[in-house]
Amino acid sequence: VQLQASGGGLVQAGGSLRLSCEASPRTFTSYHMGWFRQAPGKEREFVARISVYGKITKYADSVLGRFTISRDNAKNTVYLQMNSLKPEDMALYFCAAGSRLTDHPSSYDYWGQGTQVTVSS
Repeated sequence: VQLQASGGGLVQAGGSLRLSCEASPRTFTSYHMGWFRQAPGKEREFVARISVYGKITKYADSVLGRFTISRDNAKNTVYLQMNSLKPEDMALYFCAAGSRLTDHPSSYDYWGQGTQVTVSS
């Protein structure tokens, strides 16, 4: 599986961004998808995850109510809508694909290259 993340950028606090992650077509519906982020000097942390057909989602407490994960299997794409962004959301955001529905980055098999989100205060 190859994953291509996009949509990052610079936004003011309180603003919104929508991240996208496009996967190679033949295997997209075989995998649960997750979004993770990593700030400089910090470990990679779980943000959100979604099951193969989108029926089960989970969010980190820090983004609950502000971020929404979704997927369009017809477009082989998973999204992360980020609203009410805060300076502490600033990080490199990664999408990942795995056969287990889990919060743990080590359980994901494939990773995108990351897209930078910068939030100015």
